[in-house]
Amino acid sequence: MSVLVGKTAPDFSAAAVINGSELVSEFTLSQFKGKKNVVLFFYPKDFTFVCPTELHAFQEKLAEFEKRDTAVIGVSTDSEQCHWAWLQTPKNHGGIQGVKYPLVADSNKTISSAYDVLNGEFGVDEDGNLSASSEMIAYRGLFLIDKNGVVRHQLVNDLPLGRNVDEALRMVDALTFFETNGEVCPANWSAGKDGMKADFKGVADYLSKH
Repeated sequence: MSVLVGKTAPDFSAAAVINGSELVSEFTLSQFKGKKNVVLFFYPKDFTFVCPTELHAFQEKLAEFEKRDTAVIGVSTDSEQCHWAWLQTPKNHGGIQGVKYPLVADSNKTISSAYDVLNGEFGVDEDGNLSASSEMIAYRGLFLIDKNGVVRHQLVNDLPLGRNVDEALRMVDALTFFETNGEVCPANWSAGKDGMKADFKGVADYLSKH
């Protein structure tokens, strides 16, 4: 699993559904550079069980992300048509109707591969036929990308393990706090708590004496 923290987030241009129903052919990550932070999250499949709970949870907190100048973008290896159909399906029928943030189609697996969250590998068998080591879907990856396009946080869960959306918000708050105050965030920090000064000289002095 690659560590992308501290590196430029891989850009992409792909089909997507935005605003719950509008199909676009070239949705890019780079459109947010210099304007907004981005929470980019991957999920395994449309029309499943854990996935809609996560997508609805992100929608429920969408206004909180937007208040923090942060865009939320979902990605799976389904097609844009599949995304659209799921978005038209009511919640009480297993759908995600009401979700308004963009859902990107990664049907050729290139985005999931670039972020190293693709479950499985392609290969060629002894007869020269293309094969796959498992179902080629995305793990539950999440990447916090700052306004400069740099990955500042990443988290990857196995397929059965749903994420905590409040934790994603906490990480956005931590990034904003650091950028605003120049102070680092200790364990279990949350908005409203004190940060810490990164006193590297003091640490160096201490180490030189012990």
